[in-house]
Amino acid sequence: MRPETVFSPDRLAAANIHPDTWLATDYLNHFNEVVMLIDMLPMMPDCAPDVVAWQPCSYVEHFRQSHFKERDLAIAAYEACDPERRRAFDDTVARIDAAMAGLQRMIIDAPMDALPIEALTDLSEMRIKPLLAHAMGLINGAPVAAMVTEDTGDAQSAVDALFG
Repeated sequence: MRPETVFSPDRLAAANIHPDTWLATDYLNHFNEVVMLIDMLPMMPDCAPDVVAWQPCSYVEHFRQSHFKERDLAIAAYEACDPERRRAFDDTVARIDAAMAGLQRMIIDAPMDALPIEALTDLSEMRIKPLLAHAMGLINGAPVAAMVTEDTGDAQSAVDALFG
């Protein structure tokens, strides 16, 4: 099958893969599930072990492990998508993973009876959710642009800013 047939806009759209960027929003479910748990922490602090148990998963790993009907097409499209967009997307995902690691460290380092709920939700709202929005934009065709952040984008800087 020719590449223009494999990655035709109609076939990609039917598979819920953006026909212009060749990326699928389904990947972000990996992050959205843990963000929902973080959002529940103020009412249900017993969700903290589930947040700590969350593990990063690359785009390709996510689809290899998923029941997504067109997972092979999603992987092939990702691997063939514009290299600049894929680099920007992968960089954004790495920043999300780093912010999540920082948040998990905050939970692990907290006393058992005193989770820093406000700091955890602030990190989620100020770092993780904006990065997820940026990733969503990259998937949905927003221009590829460098992230504008107040620091280098690493999780420790975000944690330090919360406590500084």
